[in-house]
Amino acid sequence: MSEVLLTPQEIVVVGAGMVAHRFVESLISRAETPMHVTVIGDEARRPYDRVGLTGFFSGATPEELELDRSVFDDFRVRFLADDRVLRIDRSARTVTTRSRTSIPYDTLVLATGSYAAKVAVDGADLPGCFVYRTLDDVQGLKDFVERRGRMLGRPLRGAVIGGGLLGLEAAGALQGMGVDATVVQYSDRLMSAQLDSAGGGMLKRLLEARGISVRTGSRTTRLDPDDSGAVTALEFQDGSIERADVVVFTVGVRPRDELARNAEMQVDPRGGVIIDDRCSTSDPHILAIGEVANFDGRCVGLVAPGYAMAEVAATRLLGGDAAFPGYDDSSKLKLSGVDVASFGDAMATTPHALDVVYADPVAGVYKKLVLSDDAQTLLGGILVGDAAAYGALRPLVGAKLGADPAAYLLPEGGNEAPGGELPDEAVVCSCSNVTAGRIRRAVHDEGCTDAAAVKGCTKAGATCGSCVLMVKKVVGQELTKLGQTVSHALCEHFDISRRQLFDAVRVAQLTTFSGIVERFGRGRGCDICKPAIASILSVLVGAHVLDGENATLQDTNDHVMANMQKDGTYSVVPRMAGGEVTPEGLIAIGQIAKDFALYTKITGGQRIDMFGARLEQLPVIWQRLVDAGFESGQAYGKSLRTVKSCVGSTWCRYGVLDAVGMAVKLELRYRGLRAPHKLKLGVSGCARECAEARGKDVGVIATETGWNMYVGGNGGFTPRHAQLLASDLDDEGLIRAIDRFFMYYIRTADRLQRTAPWCEELEGGLDGLRSVIFDDSLGICADLDASMAQHVDRYEDEWAATLADPVKLERFRSFVNAADTADPSLAYVSERGQIRPASPEERRAGGILIAGTALEVRR
Repeated sequence: MSEVLLTPQEIVVVGAGMVAHRFVESLISRAETPMHVTVIGDEARRPYDRVGLTGFFSGATPEELELDRSVFDDFRVRFLADDRVLRIDRSARTVTTRSRTSIPYDTLVLATGSYAAKVAVDGADLPGCFVYRTLDDVQGLKDFVERRGRMLGRPLRGAVIGGGLLGLEAAGALQGMGVDATVVQYSDRLMSAQLDSAGGGMLKRLLEARGISVRTGSRTTRLDPDDSGAVTALEFQDGSIERADVVVFTVGVRPRDELARNAEMQVDPRGGVIIDDRCSTSDPHILAIGEVANFDGRCVGLVAPGYAMAEVAATRLLGGDAAFPGYDDSSKLKLSGVDVASFGDAMATTPHALDVVYADPVAGVYKKLVLSDDAQTLLGGILVGDAAAYGALRPLVGAKLGADPAAYLLPEGGNEAPGGELPDEAVVCSCSNVTAGRIRRAVHDEGCTDAAAVKGCTKAGATCGSCVLMVKKVVGQELTKLGQTVSHALCEHFDISRRQLFDAVRVAQLTTFSGIVERFGRGRGCDICKPAIASILSVLVGAHVLDGENATLQDTNDHVMANMQKDGTYSVVPRMAGGEVTPEGLIAIGQIAKDFALYTKITGGQRIDMFGARLEQLPVIWQRLVDAGFESGQAYGKSLRTVKSCVGSTWCRYGVLDAVGMAVKLELRYRGLRAPHKLKLGVSGCARECAEARGKDVGVIATETGWNMYVGGNGGFTPRHAQLLASDLDDEGLIRAIDRFFMYYIRTADRLQRTAPWCEELEGGLDGLRSVIFDDSLGICADLDASMAQHVDRYEDEWAATLADPVKLERFRSFVNAADTADPSLAYVSERGQIRPASPEERRAGGILIAGTALEVRR
């Protein structure tokens, strides 16, 4: 292919997606010669994070998903939105847009991306059928689910056709909207491009345990409509039928190469503009990058290779030399509760490759490393159920492991690399193709002293974020080599870590924020140090969260002792220790929810959550709950949340110990205990584990000879299975061990660090933790015991104390001059017999219930 012009004056970029954004950002940040860049996008919005599209269903707004606006706001950049390019005139070097604008170019960059494909079957275009590609797609999907649910008056059934990465994310999004989701896969396993049969089978079990149904080996032949014309069922090749009120197609993407075809450029018969390793096309003045580009006979629908192409194209246009290294197919599933990753030669296609496999069907874990025939060089791998080692392993592809491969696979392997430092050529951030060597140069040559600074210099960690921990590790190693102290400062106001500050406050016996900042910090504090110090004072002093200065230190939720919801109202969660509640208690909660028109739901922690309470209603609601014998469930703080239990020996014929009794005892003991992060416990009465105790910070499982204690588990964005700390404990020994574990964690963990990573970072690992808790290796057990006893002795229900204090009650007003007036902006619609916040479209359409009128409470 011919050489491209190296000193362009007019650059036109067709497409305004993530890859186009990266290209323009890279170009203008390095350009020293005059240039003008015109970016033309056919969506009526700025570039946004398509990788994080599923976040839209978790409440992320289109504005929050937008990429850095400053890139297109640069004076050298002109952005034309909602104006699709219709044709390229290669001889005149112009493009013509839908608005009939003719734009000249010296260099044209095609970044048109791809479009979502559908299965070519009858009914694929029925109402209720969607693809999952753009913000408009997901907004339309969400709106349809809401409308269809109201129309049918029942939970919807959904089907996702395609069981790849995107399909599983779409299934999770449907489930998050209350839709019963089924994934339909034509091949014999899910994620067939990334997982082998064993990995696919394990993933199927994990999804089904999460409540998502899976059909593999199923070919869809037709979609059927109901009387209204909307989709109602799928028919399959074997004659079976699957009911579905909404269908999402995630069967792959097709490159948008029609502009190049019409301009008679070289296009691969299977799709995509053909490029060489310098992103040049058959036209010397046109480059192609991202999913529209076909390199080595392939188009790949991942952002990482698109970013790599963008950097190559920008470097060449600036006169440098760069080459596209080929596709990195590494991928990680972004679905809460299902941890999956694949990297390198995961299918072991390399001749004479060896597999090292670890499988634990009970825990739902499958891990495989693919090694060279001498078992020394890492070629690839698959991680299902526990992908903690992904960040350490993926950069080592093609390098010597330097350690026993089993060290990376066993549960204790975690996310540390037993082999030590990464080689310079190891790719740490695949999204931006940033190597360990590049990060080291950022530290040594560019003065970067933390991961945030490295992110600004190199873009490492700026896209999916899965490499951030590894970036931090490399930065820390390099700073140590330079003789610099790695900063663990809490924030700009305190140069010491949370752990150091905890010890300092304890020794100095300080009781106020002002005293702490005067002694150990500076300034007036911020939203990082204030809540951290509030938590420390709660443990060491035990004052009410709204006493004196404490009230000004709290997060939004702690400030009013309730959890704020999306419409600005609050949820009310009374404590139900161990999930146990009397019939009288249920009746009282039901009557309160009815009187205040609150939405009610059973939580995953075996409590009843009541949503929609206005600020001024909180004291009235809590007065009735306190009168009925309830107390605050602390659903709003970084504190003990719940202790989940099965019925144990109380009712179950398999139970060997009293799980409910132990759960109640533990919850009443640790209620109100503030910590660096929220705490959850689970107690199972036998090895069948109905309380899911191994997914908790502390899990307790009964055996014939006592209690087994597990620690360091959690759900959330990065789920962890708890590890066995001690076996066959009696009641007294179990409680003493949990006391010490919690107090040691509270004293030594970083801000917002959960118990799982804290356990992984402890010196000596679990063996070191055992020596502290059971052997008193640090000589602090008596102190830990006394601290927990002090917490138990001085516990008071925060809401009961607030109701007895007129000064504290003054803060519960929506309007200062009208204490009982409802916020008129609150609006609701009825759904499944309850209310929920109205969407903007529903507000415009009318027919909604306004707080303070139709929803005015009866007292």
